[in-house]
Amino acid sequence: MTNHHAIIRRPIITERASDLQEKHGKYVFEVLAQANKIDIRRAIESMFDVDVVKVNTNNMHGKLKRLGRFQGRRSNWKKAVVTLAQGHSIDFFEG
Repeated sequence: MTNHHAIIRRPIITERASDLQEKHGKYVFEVLAQANKIDIRRAIESMFDVDVVKVNTNNMHGKLKRLGRFQGRRSNWKKAVVTLAQGHSIDFFEG
């Protein structure tokens, strides 16, 4: 895979993700379901110009949702927790 912007869908900015970022230097992203750890590492390193130490991935199952008598399911997606090298950081809200 060569298109890095297609691999990294969006950063996940939650209270838990912010806590991981501040205390451990870990950043959480929603990524393409077919992407592997090597693809994710290369995409993060080229997009943000940082050194990646470790990539952990997790396949998230979509939740069942109801609207009255109709039932549906959210899409399954993949989450990546990326650990950066000491001294490196990513600023999502720059400028």
